[in-house]
Amino acid sequence: MTEPRRLSLNAFIYPAGHHEAAWRHPDSRPDRIYDVRYYQEIARTAEAATFDAVFFADGPALRTNVAYNAAPGLEPITLLTAIAAATTHLGLIATASTTYYEPYNLARLFSSLDHISGGRAGWNIVTTGTDLAAANFGLDRHPDHAERYARAREFVDVVTALWDSWEDDAVLLDRAAGRYADPDKIHPIDFAGQHLRVRGPFNAARTPQGYPVLVQAGASNDGRAFAGRYAEAIFTAHQRLGDAQAFYSDIKRRALEFGRDPDHVKILPGISPFIAGTETAAKQLEREFNELTVPEYGLTQLESLAGESLRGLRLDEPVPVELFADAGDVTDNSASRRQVVAGIVRRERPTLRGLLHRLAGARGHRVFAGTPEQVADTIEEWFRSGAADGFNVMPPYYPGGLEIFTETVVPLLRRRGLFRTEYAGSTLRDHLGLPKPASRFAPAPVSGRPVAPRP
Repeated sequence: MTEPRRLSLNAFIYPAGHHEAAWRHPDSRPDRIYDVRYYQEIARTAEAATFDAVFFADGPALRTNVAYNAAPGLEPITLLTAIAAATTHLGLIATASTTYYEPYNLARLFSSLDHISGGRAGWNIVTTGTDLAAANFGLDRHPDHAERYARAREFVDVVTALWDSWEDDAVLLDRAAGRYADPDKIHPIDFAGQHLRVRGPFNAARTPQGYPVLVQAGASNDGRAFAGRYAEAIFTAHQRLGDAQAFYSDIKRRALEFGRDPDHVKILPGISPFIAGTETAAKQLEREFNELTVPEYGLTQLESLAGESLRGLRLDEPVPVELFADAGDVTDNSASRRQVVAGIVRRERPTLRGLLHRLAGARGHRVFAGTPEQVADTIEEWFRSGAADGFNVMPPYYPGGLEIFTETVVPLLRRRGLFRTEYAGSTLRDHLGLPKPASRFAPAPVSGRPVAPRP
């Protein structure tokens, strides 16, 4: 019989919490954001609740206005290696940029994490969207959108080829004959593209998962095409059910067009829940956080999306719809985060202060305030109505925001038959229901378990 469809849940770790004022709230721990034990404790909370993974975003520049908010902190691949030592099943996903890494070095980092963790690594592939990064790497300019995606396609082809370059049975470990490995099963990749040239082969054996799970977060036209071809999990931001359903359907269709199984592409929107015993108390908690915001911080973030100064607006003055008139709608796929904000302005006509509060919660991801039952209801609705395969849980504050979710919402999801009560496997691919990809250099199997198609 077919296994019932199950939710995926990731804990998106943002040091003090996903609300921009979390570091000011007494229930957060900004004093510990450089303490590895803090993250190990959070990860153990997620693992005790049988979450699929923890996820760390990252970027090669200081984007946070540190006058008013805590800087993101530690390099995530290094940090996840320490978390791997403190957990046994939890998936470990980190962001790394195809624009500012070299493929051989990045392949080694994630291969090492996958080996060290016993097959729990995932790579969130980004092309980097900030001009601030270029100067940190001695460049005069940040590559444009099309150029970054062209390099990214080559980059993923190179990295996955390197991970494939050792066939699964290349290691012989034949002590009697004195043969450690079979050189005929270790292959140069001889990649020569427009942006990258890499000979290979890789200098490490294939990992327990074949290679780490490929994750992606872009929602532009280029991002969606990239996701349809490569991504095995997609992190996305949507405010409305209908927009999420349209995105979900589009990505599954694109995957099918690339000859992939749409069930092997997991769509995971973000949700940032304020949870309390009553809806009134939950909304009051959200207001507490919003009242701690520093308008200067939010204005800087909003101006980067609007593309112009907002200093002429008073905080209690409505935001002019014309500021985002050229943003289009989320269905045209050109600048997704800006379109999310444009949609809020068009539908809700907020004041500037109101818009800053709306965006303070989770940078354009969906913020929801309610009881555990109401949070479980909205998760179930999106899951059952073709809008999500699971969620990136983005607590407004850490560690308590994750703890209350795991203690109150997860049991409800389990009772409804939506979420696991124990891990059925040991790798991140097991948790997500993804097959192990076969090495492209291995002979095609005659029969047996199907393998994932090549990207």
